[in-house]
Amino acid sequence: MALRPIWRGHLRLALVTCPVALYTAKHDRNAIRFHFINPKTGHRIRSVTVDAETDEEVSRRDLVRGYEFQKDQYLLLTDDDLSSVKVESSSTMNVEKFVEAGSIDPIYYDTAYYLAPDGEVGRDVYFVLREAIRRTGGVALSRVVISQRERTIALRPYGEGIAAHTLSEQQDLNDVRQLFDGDAIKVDEEMVKLAAELIKRQTSPYQPADIEDRYERRLREMIQAKLKGEGITQEAAEPAQSNVIDLMAALKRSLGSDTEAPAAAAPANKKPARGGKPAPADKPAPPAQRSKVAAPTAPAKTPATKRPRKRA
Repeated sequence: MALRPIWRGHLRLALVTCPVALYTAKHDRNAIRFHFINPKTGHRIRSVTVDAETDEEVSRRDLVRGYEFQKDQYLLLTDDDLSSVKVESSSTMNVEKFVEAGSIDPIYYDTAYYLAPDGEVGRDVYFVLREAIRRTGGVALSRVVISQRERTIALRPYGEGIAAHTLSEQQDLNDVRQLFDGDAIKVDEEMVKLAAELIKRQTSPYQPADIEDRYERRLREMIQAKLKGEGITQEAAEPAQSNVIDLMAALKRSLGSDTEAPAAAAPANKKPARGGKPAPADKPAPPAQRSKVAAPTAPAKTPATKRPRKRA
């Protein structure tokens, strides 16, 4: 399926510009979707747009946007009103500054896009800018209007092109001080070394194939089984996790430091018999023979008699 740009304009660095187009990096994969069904008829439910006061049905193409400035009081806005407040970033990505890639905390990254050349004109300028950003190892910061909101966007080399990430503002993030109170706990250095060794052993290159939505996989299996009239095998529940009492022991077990107990204890040496001769080894007991006689039934229990209480 051909990708469609969500924005078209120009990328500008000082006096150098080139036409570019912005594409969403992620697509809506073939995820499982459900519909609301009337169980009595098996038909889908249709949503209807109605006036909240008159209950009159209204066509969506006739609707306009409104800003609620008081309770149940709305200021109506037209497309011309919204077009009148356009800013430069509506059609041009002007690179404002460059920052080190590591200086942007990942928590600020929001949505990912691809920024590609738009047409044959200016392709050489696009690739010169991409190569310059790659060699300097930085990230370019610009602005763009997406869905009627100006967003700060980070541009970085990605393969043979440029990846763009919208950045969240500080006011978009929740205050973490209510979660991290700043009271640092003094840690045991030996435990930290063991944990670091465990992390080192389990470190490997990131592979996108390692990520799988196990719930969706099980959901698909359940749907296919129901379509075939079959059941689905329940996965074994994970054992309940108890509170770790001895963190040091748990870390050592994770690293395999603890030696496992032998499967069977070695038999104790018997004292030698009189005369200096060693005592004969015990003969293994013969295997139990199945009895052909039925086991006697246990006598029925006699109900207990209550003792009278003693009077004080």
